[in-house]
Amino acid sequence: MEPAHLDPGVIKLVRRRLAVAVPVLFATSIGMFLLGAASPMDPAMQYAGATAFTTDPANLAQIRANWGVDDPLPVQYARWLGNLFQGDLGWSTSRHEPVGAVIAARAGWTLLLIGVTLAVVLAGSLLLGTIAAYRRGGLFDRGIRAAAYAVESMPVFWLALAAIAVFALALGWFPAGGLTDVTATSTTFGDVAHHLVLPVAVLTVSQAPWFLLFVRDSVADSLRDDHVLAARARGLRGRTVLFGHALRTALLPFLTLVGTHLPELVGGSVLVETVFSLPGLGAVSVQAALGSDFPLLAAITLITTAVVLLANLCTDLAYTAADPRVRIDG
Repeated sequence: MEPAHLDPGVIKLVRRRLAVAVPVLFATSIGMFLLGAASPMDPAMQYAGATAFTTDPANLAQIRANWGVDDPLPVQYARWLGNLFQGDLGWSTSRHEPVGAVIAARAGWTLLLIGVTLAVVLAGSLLLGTIAAYRRGGLFDRGIRAAAYAVESMPVFWLALAAIAVFALALGWFPAGGLTDVTATSTTFGDVAHHLVLPVAVLTVSQAPWFLLFVRDSVADSLRDDHVLAARARGLRGRTVLFGHALRTALLPFLTLVGTHLPELVGGSVLVETVFSLPGLGAVSVQAALGSDFPLLAAITLITTAVVLLANLCTDLAYTAADPRVRIDG
């Protein structure tokens, strides 16, 4: 059996994306570092917290010396970059623990929230958007579009607060926040799933209009294509024409939308995690920003940027795999 060989076009695309990703990550790190340096907040006092005003100034000076915050900015950045290459993301001044430990303990919950939401959004928008396109101009189509436009104008935090008021406080169907009940002694799948229903639903509703309207318009255009009209002329069933021909054609540009819309999905998760008190990276990012915890904020920003760049690369590769006629030229 002959070993599999990668397509030269794929290798070229990966190389060109890496050539773009490295400067982007470098610029992002410099930007976050400069913001941290420009902050009027004293890292030593931030670390000491409420006791900063009663702490011996010599102790605060020793903390600054240990961290090297009084060194020239190029020296501080070179030291931070060197530690980064060694896997040391620094020390969180707001949580009093290594940044790597903070991210490791919370990244999984954020990935779970985003992953489940993305799966529900894709499945729901593909189904509802396709049906709306097939019945374009009808009552269902008009209702879907009106609802999508209305939701687009609603901030995600407002949707989250409304969901808590109705489904948690008024009806009592779901918890208002957290991942487990207050009396729980362990984390179980059923308990976590029950607590994630509202956050996932809110994030899904806030992100669905973009995908739904895109699928609706793409499928509506595909229904006018020659090969779809030919399939209808051959007497194929409407369901077969709709899902086997029109939707298949509309899926190609839909893949690009998934990759380009990921940053907004990540941004929405930050607000949702904060409102529902979920222990993910989103809520920690807000706490880091409010507490001027720039080592933690810089690490989260850098990781999020890398994930978005990787998602865009995967989207390009998936687009080519779905349609071999598309040539990868980077």
